[in-house]
Amino acid sequence: MQSTIRTRRATRFAVVFAVVLAAALPIAARAQPAGIDAQATRLLKASTDFLAAQKQFSVETRNTLEVVLVSGQKIQFDHSARMSLQRPNRLRAERIGDLVQQVLYYDGKTLTLFNPGEKYYAVVAAPGTLEEMLDMARTQLDIVAPASDLVYKNAYDILMTDVTQGFVVGKGVVEGVRCDHLAFRAPHVDWQIWIQEGKEPLPRKLVITTRDMQNAPQFSVVVTKWNLRPAFTASTFGFSPPSGAKKVDFVPLAKR
Repeated sequence: MQSTIRTRRATRFAVVFAVVLAAALPIAARAQPAGIDAQATRLLKASTDFLAAQKQFSVETRNTLEVVLVSGQKIQFDHSARMSLQRPNRLRAERIGDLVQQVLYYDGKTLTLFNPGEKYYAVVAAPGTLEEMLDMARTQLDIVAPASDLVYKNAYDILMTDVTQGFVVGKGVVEGVRCDHLAFRAPHVDWQIWIQEGKEPLPRKLVITTRDMQNAPQFSVVVTKWNLRPAFTASTFGFSPPSGAKKVDFVPLAKR
């Protein structure tokens, strides 16, 4: 009985708290203006252009994936990631978390995926540019590097594909960094992005909501560290199999 009372009180408190938060939201966010606000696209393009102009960088993120059970209940899985990139054709992406422990290497000629836990790795010939490799990995192997849409040179065009609404929610703070908070809507997906203020308009957070799936699961990426002047070596992007590692083959999507 006491447990039920406490649960009801907690529920009432949560409802009241949500109402207070809603009242505090900027009018623009509550109203969700129709169309695409030019200020939102200007801020987004400044960010994607800035990142595309960086010859190399490393970024560390904290990511959360929601999965909806048959019952409708949402379950969250977390992982951390680190990406090292050198244009035009070098990439290393490391992920470790609840569901995955993998390292992806791209040296301009080959793409290697390594699972450190099981010591399995697979290697495939890859195209000569970063964008071509990312396309090939996604369409042929079903491999997607963390937040890879943001690193394409034409990231703005990719992000704005089929977008029907977009506006500036207001200001926000991510990991202690003051940002512009933007929200966009496409036919099946809502997404939000937080962009650092100032001369280095770096993405600081991304949230994607899949509206055409039951209970609209979300995927979120929070940037914990940017480094625009990293020190890379040849070994950063090259893979040398450790002792006991076993080579396996990629299974193309068409054969799954």
